[in-house]
Amino acid sequence: MASIGNGRCWIQERLLSGSGSGSGRGSGVFPIPRGRPSATILPRKSTSLSFSSSFQLQGFPVDMKQRSSFVQALAVRRFVGSLAKTQGLRFAVVVARFNEIVTKQLLEGALDAFSKYSVNEEDIDVVWVPGCFEIGIVAERLGKSQKYHAILCIGAVIRGDTSHYDAVANSAASGVLSAGLNSGVPCIFGVLTCDDMDQALNRAGGKSGNKGAECALTAELTGGM
Repeated sequence: MASIGNGRCWIQERLLSGSGSGSGRGSGVFPIPRGRPSATILPRKSTSLSFSSSFQLQGFPVDMKQRSSFVQALAVRRFVGSLAKTQGLRFAVVVARFNEIVTKQLLEGALDAFSKYSVNEEDIDVVWVPGCFEIGIVAERLGKSQKYHAILCIGAVIRGDTSHYDAVANSAASGVLSAGLNSGVPCIFGVLTCDDMDQALNRAGGKSGNKGAECALTAELTGGM
């Protein structure tokens, strides 16, 4: 049966067949615009979801079964030196005689720091050199002897009227760095580079502390790693 009203054609069709007309149980009423063919309504298919046992990490497939061990392998390991475990460590101190009024106080500060943290006196060797230029050469030789865990390099370069200051300061810094790299033993840079004597004395036990003591602590921390 069909009827026309309000511009729409109402057709009673069977739900199961999707075509024809009639009445009875299992039928319904569907609005279909005039002039358009009837669309067949298909039953919705269920979609099953599956999860893979692997995941992508930076473009590489990783099995989930290996994930726990993989994460453990990525754990960060931290190595930190300790000032409480200095027994058995041996240190060498290379000191420049030039500007001895400053370097002697730096040395005393370093020795006091070593004593404060239980470094035995017999485990410390002090080597005097003429100036800061010679520090790197001697430090490298001491490092290659494999007798020391760290080497402290102490000196003082004070700016003058010529460019000699720049040459000595740069050579001292590069020399200490090369000594550590070539010997494989930490060489701590404790050379002051100051504009005048007041700045140097302030950093050798004055109001700015004692840089020799600070470098000794650095030597203990790196030497024990």
